[in-house]
Amino acid sequence: MKFSAFNITILIMALGLYNCKQAEKQPPKTVQSHIKLNENSLLDTIQFQTINYFWEGAEPNSGLARERLHLNDNYPSSPKQTVTIGGSGFGVMAILAGIERGFINKEEALDRYLKNVAFLEKADRFHGAWPHWLDGETGKVLAFSKKDDGGDLVETAFLIQGLLTVAEYYDGDSEKEKQLVAKINNLWESVEWDWYTKGGEDVLYWHWSPKYGWDMNFPVGGYNECLIMYVLAAASPTHSINKSVYENGWARNGKITSNKTYYGEDLVLNYYEHDNHTVGPLFWAHYSYLGLNPNGLSDQYADYWKLTQNQAKIHYKYAVDNPLKFKGYGDSLWGLTSSYSIKGYYGHRPENDIGVIAPTAALSSFPYTPKESMNVLKNLYNNHDSLVGKYGPFDAFSFQANWYKPGYLAIDQGPIPVMIENHRTALLWNLFMKNKDVQSGLDKLGFKYKKN
Repeated sequence: MKFSAFNITILIMALGLYNCKQAEKQPPKTVQSHIKLNENSLLDTIQFQTINYFWEGAEPNSGLARERLHLNDNYPSSPKQTVTIGGSGFGVMAILAGIERGFINKEEALDRYLKNVAFLEKADRFHGAWPHWLDGETGKVLAFSKKDDGGDLVETAFLIQGLLTVAEYYDGDSEKEKQLVAKINNLWESVEWDWYTKGGEDVLYWHWSPKYGWDMNFPVGGYNECLIMYVLAAASPTHSINKSVYENGWARNGKITSNKTYYGEDLVLNYYEHDNHTVGPLFWAHYSYLGLNPNGLSDQYADYWKLTQNQAKIHYKYAVDNPLKFKGYGDSLWGLTSSYSIKGYYGHRPENDIGVIAPTAALSSFPYTPKESMNVLKNLYNNHDSLVGKYGPFDAFSFQANWYKPGYLAIDQGPIPVMIENHRTALLWNLFMKNKDVQSGLDKLGFKYKKN
């Protein structure tokens, strides 16, 4: 890794703010750092650390994102070489931010991207869609669950969002750049989005397996993290869906809209179809919007800036209110999302709160709540730096339960540097939104949006 145009003082601090000897069940310590960084230096530091998860910490054969990295090197639930498809989509975007910040050499990144796509070309695919997990050494599918051993259209959408962003960045005249863009376009055009309508239904299905067929039976209706899947399915130049699939499947014939409020904020869309839950985990405001710019984005159902910003504000107000009186919650410690937990991997949200904070929730919300997110960043690095490791803040912790996990998940680390960069420069938003296929898909679905 090269660090041209990078403040060496920040680099030293970024590398030094971790302790590999920490154990999972030790209580989180409160430590006052000897050096307090200014806001820009803090943003540089956390971006450097989290981007490095996808650079130095990548699975070596494929160069893609490992599903998880644990400082104790213990991987009981999946092999260390497990590659996450969605997390890899976030990772390739994070590396672009690293290039622009001067952390990574652009030519070295180009070589890494060529390595990525060469692996993806040969890896297992199912009607063009990659599975949730791949073995990074062989390219063969690793089952995410018993019947989830085939195509995962949502994870594929997260990957394609990242790859199309990379293709827009490398638009130069060199033969290597042309080769990369051509390979990405070939992968993009070979995803059979329309096939995942299960024979022409007006909805997209999440999974398909050659062994179990459609047994997972998960038609994707909003609102959740999957908007990007429908946008890309409409945008495909080769396997596009009809607008009715979006309107009847994703928008559930208009039932997606909501007139409810929570903590004084409009929900805009219904978060759950079959129960009375009000608001979801905060990753729903992140995953689809790493490239898809919600600022100025609207359709017949929602103003997506209001939707995503309000979700972050609700989480903030919930923590300040702290109805369950969990230790540490407040204006400088907030944000609930799916993450590691005292109960394993768990979907934390205001109405399903067990006292576990995942830093990615607030830190990936910088575009929506810059002041409130900065409060969390300052609090972590200035007052709780034992919760920060080599690749940034650890995945999750609980002051209430005296617990934290000294490890990382790609899907949690990836949105942090990407959304911080979008907050600072709109880099990833500008790149993705200028893609002509993406614009065609948004137009087809009736979206209004900012054109670059």
